[in-house]
Amino acid sequence: MWTLQLALMFCFVQQNICAGENHWVTTWGCAPQLVESGNFPPAPLANSTLRQFIRASIGGKNIRVQFSNIFGTNSVTIRSAHLALAAGRGSAGNGEINPATDRALTFHGSSEVVISRGETISSAPVEFNLPPLADIAVSIFFGDISAISITGHPGSRTTSFIVASNLVSAASLPEVKKTAHWYIVTGIEVQANDADKSIVVIGDSITDGRGSTTDGNDRWPDILAQRLATNATTASVGVVNMGIGGNAIFCGLGPAAVKRFDRDVLNQNGARYLIVFEGVNDIGGVSDANAPMLLTNLINAYTQFAVKAKARGLRAYGATITPFGGNGYYSVAHEAIRQSVNAWLRTNTVFDGVIDFDVAVRNPVTLTNYQATFFPGKNANDWLHLNPLGYQAMGAAIDLNLFVP
Repeated sequence: MWTLQLALMFCFVQQNICAGENHWVTTWGCAPQLVESGNFPPAPLANSTLRQFIRASIGGKNIRVQFSNIFGTNSVTIRSAHLALAAGRGSAGNGEINPATDRALTFHGSSEVVISRGETISSAPVEFNLPPLADIAVSIFFGDISAISITGHPGSRTTSFIVASNLVSAASLPEVKKTAHWYIVTGIEVQANDADKSIVVIGDSITDGRGSTTDGNDRWPDILAQRLATNATTASVGVVNMGIGGNAIFCGLGPAAVKRFDRDVLNQNGARYLIVFEGVNDIGGVSDANAPMLLTNLINAYTQFAVKAKARGLRAYGATITPFGGNGYYSVAHEAIRQSVNAWLRTNTVFDGVIDFDVAVRNPVTLTNYQATFFPGKNANDWLHLNPLGYQAMGAAIDLNLFVP
C-alpha cells in the first residue's frame, strides 16, 4: 500500500516538474513581414553569415530561437546557427560577441535545417545563461535563400552584419556589410518559472520605434521592459514588440492587425497581457466622408481583440491614440475620430484598463499636437512619430500595477 502511495506521489511530483520545465515564455519577438525591395539585404544571404542583435526582456537558463519563412516563395536552408552574448553593439563595431558564451543551435539533432515555404520553426532548447535585458547575437550561416522573397522585419532599428562564408562563431566579423533590418529570425523563448509571463504589444510605427535611436533600444516598449525588469513585483514580466511600421487595423503595410492578431498575439508562448495601440494609420487614411463608419469599425475591432484575448486568459489593455496635429494626417474630421476613439477607450468596459498615451505626450494647450520637445526633427511635417524623449514619456506613463498578478 505504502509502495503504491509513494509511486503515485513520485509521478505527481515528476508531472509538476515537467510542467514547470516546459513553461516557455517569449522574451523577444518581431512581427514577420514580406521584405520590400528597398529593404533587401545589401549583400546576398546565400552562403553568407548574418549576425543579428536582439535585446531580451526576461532572462532564463534554456532558450530556443524561432525562424520564419512564412512569406518566402522558396525554401530557406540554414547550415549552421549560433547564439552568443554581445560584446559590443552598433554600426561602429563589427558585430562583436563574447566567444565564451557561444552555443550552437540544433534542429531535431542536426545543425542544418531546411525551412519550407510558408513554414516557421523553432530550434531545439539549448542551455544558455541569459540575463534579463541582455543583448544576444543570433548568427546564421545560410545555404540557399531567395534574394527577392525574404521574410523579415524592416524596422529593426538595430544593426545587422553580413559577411561571406561561415563565421557564425567568430568573435568579430571583418569586412562586413551592414544593414538596419532583421531577417528570418522572429522570436526567442526562455524556459521559465510558472510565474514568468509576457506582455504582447500590437501596434504600428510608433510602437515599432520610428524616431528612436538605431541600436539604442529606446522605443517605448523597451522603456517599459526596463522598468518591469527593475521593479521587484514585475521582474518576471517580459515585453514582446509586435509593432509594424505603416501597419493599421484594417490595411497598411504588413498584414493588417485584424489578420495578424491570432498569429502575433494569441500564439505567443507565455503571453499574459495585451496592449493594443493601433488605429492612427486607419484614421489618417480615411476620407472625411467615411469617418463616422471608421469610428464604428475601429471600436468593433478593439472589442474583438479584447474578447479574443480574454478568452485565452490574457488581460487586455487599450492605449489612447497620440496627437498628430501638424502631420499630413490631421484634419478636423480626423481629429474628431481620434478624440472619439480615445473617449471610448477611457470609458469602455471591454478592456481591462486603459493606458493613456495621449495625456502623457500631448501639448496641454493645443491638445491636438504632442509637446514640441518630443519632435524627432528629421521631417518638418512629421508630427506623428516621437523622439526618444517622447518614447521615454510614453514608457514611463504606464502603471506597472497593471502587470502584477
